[in-house]
Amino acid sequence: MAKPYWLGEARSLAGTGVVKATILDPPRPMPTIPVMRLVTFRKSGGTDRLGALIENDTAIVDLHAARSEPAFASMLDLIEAADDALDGARAVVAAPPAGSVIAAADVTLQTPLPRPPQIRDCLCFEEHLIQAFTVLRKNRAAAEPDPVAALKEFEEKGLFGIPEVWYQQPIYYKANRLAVIGTGQDVLWPNYAEVLDYELEFGFFIGKGGKNITKENARDHIFGYSIFNDISARDAQAIEMPGGLGPGKGKDFDASNVIGPCIVTADELDPYDCTMVARINGEEWSRGHSGSIHWTFEDLIAHVSRSETLYPGEFFGSGTVGGGCGLELERYLNDGDLIELEVEGIGTLTNRIIREK
Repeated sequence: MAKPYWLGEARSLAGTGVVKATILDPPRPMPTIPVMRLVTFRKSGGTDRLGALIENDTAIVDLHAARSEPAFASMLDLIEAADDALDGARAVVAAPPAGSVIAAADVTLQTPLPRPPQIRDCLCFEEHLIQAFTVLRKNRAAAEPDPVAALKEFEEKGLFGIPEVWYQQPIYYKANRLAVIGTGQDVLWPNYAEVLDYELEFGFFIGKGGKNITKENARDHIFGYSIFNDISARDAQAIEMPGGLGPGKGKDFDASNVIGPCIVTADELDPYDCTMVARINGEEWSRGHSGSIHWTFEDLIAHVSRSETLYPGEFFGSGTVGGGCGLELERYLNDGDLIELEVEGIGTLTNRIIREK
């Protein structure tokens, strides 16, 4: 049975570092695919259901059909039910009851956790900031009467560089949790923007809630990992960022936050050993590695949970990996482009950009 184009697969990719706008040899298949790859899916005309991918992603175990209990009613129910429920899901996936397995081609994947309780997107990768600010400096200098002299002055004065506070603590903003879509769904180009960009990210969902969580204990609060594409309207973002309150319409529009295609449970993945690749219309634009992260996921949890309770199902984005967006490449999206973000061990997040006429 053929697999839908949007499903992708978890696989290992050769090489690390950043390669820009270069087509490299195709990645080699992963020897094994993580066992617990949880999804939310929908049959034609039906409602969202909780499942797990099996058989090289060609089939899905309908967990609620396999075991009709409250913890399997939705992804958030499973997350909130904690370890015992997850152990039960593993048992079902290991030996699915008759009638609980359906073909992946017969359903549509949704984002793994529709309407998460909260989304925070962070800036964890230094290389992304270095390259983004380099482009900003160059473009600002180009607008001056003497671009060469202006660029030299900007560099000598440290203008348009990474703010010192970024090295002192994790930086994040809260994204629109109501504007989340999943793999295979179209991203509608916002009607006020002319420059649209992808961002190659991944992130984690909080499992066990808590407050004042230490860095040493933070990993225990992670439920699992997913891929994140933070679609950005760069021209709108450039206008509003000098206002000092962070991104608004540069990030917030319908379908601007893409999370999927699945959640790989925390025990199945080393989040700091994943090759990350972005392809546009089949051409590789970006390649990075999660091991280059500066602020770890444990750092984020420890920082954000200071005097603030984190709740099951909250999502934290990593921010863009180095070289992982068009801004760094000075190369942007067009109407009809097909975006594929692949993270080793998780899978491929695929969406098409559609500009309504």
